[in-house]
Amino acid sequence: MFKYKVLAFFIVVVYFFQSLFLPYGGIGADGLSYFGMASDFPKLKTNLFPLIYPALLRFFYESLGDYFWAYKVINLLMVVVLLIFSWFRKFYFKETVLLFTGKSLFFAMNGAVSESLFIFIFYFLLYVVHSFLSEKLKAASFVFWASLLVVLMFGVRYSGIFIYMSLVLFGFWLWLERVRVEQLRIYLAFLLLSGLGIFAYLGFNQMYFGSFTGEHLRGGRGEFQFVYLFRDFLGMTNVVDPFIGIKPASNGYLSLMFQVVLMLVDVFLFFKFVKWYRSNKINFKGSFPKLLWIVTIVYTVGLFVSGLFQQIEEMNVRMLAIANFAFFFSALVLYFQVQKKDQLVFRISFFFFLFLTAYNWKDAGSFLDYKSQMVPQLSRFKHKKYLYNNEKSMVTTTVYEVPIINKEVKYQHTNKQIGELKQTVIGAINPQIKWLKYDTVRDKSQVLYTSQLKLKN
Repeated sequence: MFKYKVLAFFIVVVYFFQSLFLPYGGIGADGLSYFGMASDFPKLKTNLFPLIYPALLRFFYESLGDYFWAYKVINLLMVVVLLIFSWFRKFYFKETVLLFTGKSLFFAMNGAVSESLFIFIFYFLLYVVHSFLSEKLKAASFVFWASLLVVLMFGVRYSGIFIYMSLVLFGFWLWLERVRVEQLRIYLAFLLLSGLGIFAYLGFNQMYFGSFTGEHLRGGRGEFQFVYLFRDFLGMTNVVDPFIGIKPASNGYLSLMFQVVLMLVDVFLFFKFVKWYRSNKINFKGSFPKLLWIVTIVYTVGLFVSGLFQQIEEMNVRMLAIANFAFFFSALVLYFQVQKKDQLVFRISFFFFLFLTAYNWKDAGSFLDYKSQMVPQLSRFKHKKYLYNNEKSMVTTTVYEVPIINKEVKYQHTNKQIGELKQTVIGAINPQIKWLKYDTVRDKSQVLYTSQLKLKN
């Protein structure tokens, strides 16, 4: 167990320093939106995103006075709490440590994204359900805590509805397995109470904002193109891969070929997992792994179908983080149930943790340095209400040399483009300056253009 404690400490250190040495500081477009919503509290203006994560950002901002450090402290606390809780409650500690070496937690806990809080709450929901299935939790405690956690998940991400749907389907499976009638009644009470909580949240949105989930702001899917449907399919198959994520760089043949090759690897891994599972004739200790499988399937399919009718991101690592987290968790639980030796899974996990760290730092930069350059300049633009990136034509291309074959690969990193970089830093400093996708504001005196600021790269 000692090596897991050492790895846990190493994980906390790396997770904390990771985004400090990224040019964009782990802040993307949605992160800027969350900062903007947080800065608007208590006068809320939109429900395009649920309210709990921005509210948490605002709470820590009040103490720290900085949205960048607010999200950093939140992420750090979540990492530490999960590890300490797992150790003291003896809840799959080895599995929990190894989960942090995978792509989902690595992504979620190193950025200003609501997936971090989403997975954090989900972990405790799994603990509560696991305790209930093991009959270690009283009925009233289970119904209260499980219902509260489900509603909180929905208040962090609207896709929490797929978690609720998974739990409903799991309840149906419990009925088929003919568990005790009393246990089924308790579980049904939990489903009813959590369903009422979700309904109440939607009712609040409708009364306060005039829509249930800001659907009028999100828009429809737009023109249907087969290539995007194909890429979504590739992303769905990538759910079974705990370490390597598909990152659609373009619709070019080389990019798609790489994604197809990775899909074939993922399919191979899945069938190897099924073969291993059958060959070991694993007997479930309780229903916990099946719950994780149901979450993986329902969340993945539900999100894919949802994307057919509205404008959301592709099926990438971020969008499917919790589905991948659930599948990886189930695989680790089953592995340690059968295998007494853990050298192989530990070494593989540690290797990919180092790989993800190195890959994330392939274009390192100091966000704090960029921030310090921007702060004095922004003091001259306090009256500005909007921010627009008018430097999109200034493209920065990174050239990578491929050894042995002596070839050069050129790649345009989104977060290395000077305009995007300025937009991110400005949004973190002053989220009240709302960033624009298009330069449509008539009164140009209200718009701060990125070209008006200088940044030494």
